[in-house]
Order: sequence, then structure tokens, then C-alpha cells
Amino acid sequence: SMASPALLMRVVASAYSVAEKAATIVRNVMATGDLGIVEKTGANDLQTKADRLVQMSICASLSRKFPKVTIIGEEELPTDEVTEELIEDGHCEEILKKTCPAQYTGIKEEELVIWVDPLDGTKEYTEGLLDHVTVLIGIAYGGKAIAGVINQPYYNYEAGADAVLGRTIWGVLGIGAFGFQLTEAPAGKHIIVTTRSHSSTLVNDCISALNPDSVIRVGGAGNKIIQLIEGKASAYVFASPGCKKWDTCAPEAILHAVGGKITDIHGNSFQYNKEVKHMNSAGVLASLRNYDYYASRIPNTVKQSLVP
Repeated sequence: SMASPALLMRVVASAYSVAEKAATIVRNVMATGDLGIVEKTGANDLQTKADRLVQMSICASLSRKFPKVTIIGEEELPTDEVTEELIEDGHCEEILKKTCPAQYTGIKEEELVIWVDPLDGTKEYTEGLLDHVTVLIGIAYGGKAIAGVINQPYYNYEAGADAVLGRTIWGVLGIGAFGFQLTEAPAGKHIIVTTRSHSSTLVNDCISALNPDSVIRVGGAGNKIIQLIEGKASAYVFASPGCKKWDTCAPEAILHAVGGKITDIHGNSFQYNKEVKHMNSAGVLASLRNYDYYASRIPNTVKQSLVP
């Protein structure tokens, strides 16, 4: 008989199905017209019923299957009994058929940390900018992001009534990333993607220093990484604190799986072990190609303002 798939592949295969269930919850909450919005720290830091239900669904579903894995989610939620209709027990067969990279075959449950952003781009969700919204499930081992799932619940939402809504992108270091068409940004163009609702003088000064041909302002870290891997932007630059580990873990794994790079503004890689602080306080710099070009042009004044 075949050996059963390695733990990592089983976790990713389950996370794929869990993310698809999450997308259904996101769409259902939007369809009711009652988002149940609460402000957490202010008007740019919102939580909706979708954030709450999705996080409960993801965390409960994965912890039921993988009880010793550490799961860290964005929302502070009561650990009430989760209703059965929020539990997703399925997995993606296609992922289980892939060979686990040798360096990850011996991983034990207690060595994995899963970082969950139930709804990345909540503000955009409340404003109807639905293509900005993603569900992020990042999987870390030894402090590094090694696998990730990004679901876009509203992918294709402007394509008309018959369009299939939503897609799931997934990746594992050493295997690659799937569910999208990898495309490089136009050669010789410097198209910067950055924050839409968390702008500041520092953010803008940093972008100006890169002398971009154009600047795209969109919500969500997951969405920004998608802009890079689909060739719509050449670099993602955010010279500000505010981004958290659950924002970057899944996107980092997918970007790294296709040869890109993401760091803080100083060029330090992010750490994802369970004891780490949640804030990426020194900002974000990422690109699919030509990372060094952008890194070399970050002004020292910007670096001095952002302490890791």
C-alpha cells in the first residue's frame, strides 16, 4: 500500500478546503446585507461577522484534524463551542498527490504554526471593493513560512452573473504555487503597489524615492502579493508598521515558492514561530523579481524611522 501523505501535505490539503468553506461564509454574510461591523481600534480597523465566523470555522476545522498544531488568528474571539455547520472536514485530493519536499517529510504537528487572517481587507469588504478581499492561511515551520493558501472569495465578481466566483491559490516551498497564471510585470517598468487606507508621509516619501512609473493603491496584503505574482505590479512597498504576521505568512510562502522575495524595509526576513510578536513593525518590501533594485533604493531616513 502507498505510504500515507506527509503531515505537511495533509495540512495544506485541508487548509485548501477550509479556505473554500471560508469563502462561502464570506459571500453568505455579504448576501444577507448585515455585516455586523464593529470598530476594533478605529474606523480603519474593523471587524465584521464574516471575520468572526470565518476565523471560528478555520481554527475549529484545522484544530479538530490537527490538534497539536498551534493556530494563531487575527481576531480575539471567545472559544465557544463552534456549531457543526462551521466545520469543514474535506481536503483537496490534488494536493495530496504531490510529493512532499524531503526537508519537510518528518515534521510533527507540534512543530507547525498556522497564521490565519480570516478576512484580509476588511475595510474594503465593508466598502464593496470585493476583489481586494482574501482569506489567508499560512503554515510555518522553524520560524519560516513554508506553505500557504490564499482564497479570493470574489475573484471574477465583475465578470457577470454566470461567472464562477472565487479561486484558491496555494503553494509549498520546493513544490511551487498553483491556482493562478504566474506573470512577470512589464520589464523596465517600476509599478509599486501599496496601502490604500493606511497612508502616511513616510509611506509616500518611501514610494517617491523609488521613482515609480505608477502607484497602485489597494487593500489587503494577500491582494498585493497577487498583484506581484500576476504581473500587475513590480514591487509591494509599505514603509509603516501595521502589517501583522497573519497578513504576510501565507502570501510569503506563495511568493517564495515562485522565486520572489519579501522582507521588512531593512531587508530582514519575517519570523513566524509561535512566540514571535504579531506586528511587522518595520514595514514590508516585496517583489517577484529584481528585489535588490528596490531594496537598494529605500532611503536611510525611512529605515531609521522604522525599528524592527
